[in-house]
Amino acid sequence: MATSRNITQSTDSHTLFDVLERVLDKGVVITGDIKIKLVDVELLTIQLRLLIASVDKAREMGIAWWENNPDYLSNGTDIKKLQSRVTELEAQLAEARALPVSK
Repeated sequence: MATSRNITQSTDSHTLFDVLERVLDKGVVITGDIKIKLVDVELLTIQLRLLIASVDKAREMGIAWWENNPDYLSNGTDIKKLQSRVTELEAQLAEARALPVSK
């Protein structure tokens, strides 16, 4: 006697894109603590905090460290210095090429 099984498929499937969009929209916090003890003496504590969210969600939560961090800010002065240095080096290279080659 053969039995038949009905295969049901979920109509509420989520793609990786859907999950990622929801995570970035809502935000996810992952935390963890690592403690190393020896004879009840705490030698090392590491606290890990990871926030995964979109930039807009982070700003909404009051987190925008990249806006005031000097390592991420560029007011153009570094670029102007680099452009000036490149121009200077190009001029030196042109002068070196113009010099006669002695044998």
